Amino acid sequence: MEATKNIDGHPYTHYTKEQLNDNDMQDHARDFYQWYDQRRSIREFSDKPVPKDVIENILLAASTAPSGAHKQPWTFCVIADPAIKKQIREAAEEEEKKSYGGRMSDTWLKDLEPLGTDWQKPFLEIAPYLIIVFKRSYEFDADGSKHQNYYVQESVGLACGFLLSAIHKAGLGALTHTPSPMNFLTKLLNRPENEKPFLLIPVGHVAADCYVPDIKRKPLEDISVWFE
Repeated sequence: MEATKNIDGHPYTHYTKEQLNDNDMQDHARDFYQWYDQRRSIREFSDKPVPKDVIENILLAASTAPSGAHKQPWTFCVIADPAIKKQIREAAEEEEKKSYGGRMSDTWLKDLEPLGTDWQKPFLEIAPYLIIVFKRSYEFDADGSKHQNYYVQESVGLACGFLLSAIHKAGLGALTHTPSPMNFLTKLLNRPENEKPFLLIPVGHVAADCYVPDIKRKPLEDISVWFE
C-alpha cells in the first residue's frame, strides 16, 4: 500500500489506526471517562511554577482539534508577565462588578449561587499562566486582502475542549473564565482586528487548600437520545 498518493491534484498520506477488540474498546472508553470525570473547574491555584514546555505541548495538543477547512482559526496568547496579569485582573474585575451589580438577571445570579462566584478574580494573578484564546474570523493575504475562515465558533470551541483535556492530562487545573464583554483583552494585548477574545483560561497547579462545589453531572439518560 502506498504511503502517499495524489488525489485530484492534492497530496494525501495513508492513515492507519490501531484496531481494538470489543473488550479493549470498552476498557479504554470506561477508563477515559473515569479519569476525565475527575476534571473540575477550580478557582484556587498554587503559584508554583509550571515548566514552559508543558504549556507549549498543551497548546500543540489543542491545535490538533478539527477545524473548518483546516484553517485553524485560533490564536493562543500565553501570559506569564505579572504586570500584564495584574492589568487583566483589574480590567476583568471592573467588568465583573458591572455584571454582578446589575447586568445579570436575578435568575442568573441564583443559578450561580451554588458555585460561590463573585466579581473578585484573584486567580488571574495567582495562576502562573493565563491562556487567552482568540478566534480569527478572517485572515489577511500577503497583498492585504481578506479571506474568511469557516465555522470559526465551532472550531475554536473544539480547540478549547482539546486544550482543557491536555491541561488535565498534564496534572494541572484550569478555569474557563468569560468576563463579559472581553474586548479589553484585545486592547491590552494589542491583538489585530481579525482576532476576537473567546475564552480566558488560568492554568496552574491546584492549591493545597482547594475546595470545589459538591455538584453532580447529568446522567447519561439526561444528555443522550438513542435511535436504534
